[in-house]
Amino acid sequence: MLAQINSCGLIGIDGYVVKVEADVGNGLPHFDVVGLPDAAVKESKQRVNAAIKNSGYGFPSKKIIVNLAPASLKKEGAAYDLPIAVSVLCATKQLPFEAFEDSAFLGELSLDGRVYPVRGVLPMVICGYREGIKNFYVPKDNAAEASAVKGVNIYPVESLKELCGHLIGTEKITAVQMDIDKYFKNESSCMLDFADVKGQENAKRALEIAAAGNHNVLLIGPPGTGKTMLAQRLAGILPDLTFDEALEVTKIHSIAGTLMPDTPIVTERPFRSPHHSISSAGLTGGGSMPRPGELSLAHNGVLFLDELPEFKREVLEAMRQPLEDGVVTISRVNASITYPCSMMLVASMNPCKCGYYGDSTHRCSCTPAQIDAYRSKISGPLLDRIDIQTEVGAVDYSSLSKQSGGERSKDIKKRVNAARARQEERYKGLSIHSNSQLGAAELEKFCKIGETEHRLLKNAFDRLGLSARAYSRILKVARTIADLAGSENINAVHIAEAIQYRSLDRKYFE
Repeated sequence: MLAQINSCGLIGIDGYVVKVEADVGNGLPHFDVVGLPDAAVKESKQRVNAAIKNSGYGFPSKKIIVNLAPASLKKEGAAYDLPIAVSVLCATKQLPFEAFEDSAFLGELSLDGRVYPVRGVLPMVICGYREGIKNFYVPKDNAAEASAVKGVNIYPVESLKELCGHLIGTEKITAVQMDIDKYFKNESSCMLDFADVKGQENAKRALEIAAAGNHNVLLIGPPGTGKTMLAQRLAGILPDLTFDEALEVTKIHSIAGTLMPDTPIVTERPFRSPHHSISSAGLTGGGSMPRPGELSLAHNGVLFLDELPEFKREVLEAMRQPLEDGVVTISRVNASITYPCSMMLVASMNPCKCGYYGDSTHRCSCTPAQIDAYRSKISGPLLDRIDIQTEVGAVDYSSLSKQSGGERSKDIKKRVNAARARQEERYKGLSIHSNSQLGAAELEKFCKIGETEHRLLKNAFDRLGLSARAYSRILKVARTIADLAGSENINAVHIAEAIQYRSLDRKYFE
């Protein structure tokens, strides 16, 4: 007999419906899975066989063929264990096949029939919902994540035996619902505060501008000046995630397997800080079946690269196009997958290898050749993609001895939210949410400046030898500074401050 069960697979961060077809017929006992399965799917034959028997059901001694359609797409992972088991039980008439037309099954099976969690459940459920599937039977540990999708019934399954009992009516599995508002209302108690940072008012101002316009930042200064401390607190002044943004971030982390059981939906902007030994594939994503890398895991959040020149040159260069486009495309022979990576890059570095070039209290021990070699690891095109470059100098004793470090993050965040609200209103109807996303046509329309501002910008352009990309980025930063000031027009003072954040690359890199 032939039976067909719905399941789901993944391509990038999107799911697609998979039809699991099982045919049980006469012939020598044989169990085969077709439809471009990978090694994990092929091994499901042994897991399904043992799980069915250990759940109290009979496994047929017949010829069994399971097809995973569409056969043109590669199937990977153990999420097909449960639908394969259900399809075999339906084909042998141990379960009623007709009742599952609007249902889908996901889960990995143990040999005793328990159902283990799998990656990527959220994007699979979203896809199934769009295809008209109403009921989803998922591992219990994935149920909260899946229930973020409204309009579907999510049934948490602990074992194959429990599921079969529910399907034939001898047991009942209650559908779960998640109170999403509860997760968004919970404020993080571990969020680091800018009030802990004493001194460094210029750097704090630069990070506030970066947060308001979603601009990339480079912090340059000697060791121990608080560069890492400042970067770690940036996420606390970024605007709260909207539900759509949270759903997109959760999809990426679900596929990567980084979701925690107690956080079924990501409600805080990600902060990723990979070690400088990371490979290009680890940063951009990769593998035989590509997985999202750190760039995508930081989507809608912050990617912090501490000690930027310590990263391999090819790793840094791999970021150039994703920083410009907001997406990273991984091409393989059998597929080309695109992951979103619209994040804010925050990098920190010392001015030289020993860290004390230009420091007034420490003597630099580097030779000119060593300084050049250290800085040459960062290319001009990469620097051009960093909107704001600010110096983080040593903090004097009077600042360190103060009882308070200054403004709290929640007060800075109010100004950032107000600036972002102005941008959302200005770009309503466009696929733009912040000033950093402005293209050439939008710059002409939304960043108009007067004669005085033109002269100021021309003088800086000629004196500093700025590139065309640097010119547009100065305008974007000036637009953000004007938004923070509540000004509709970009004035000379806004241009002057924006130029200040483009001058350090000439000081340190020429």
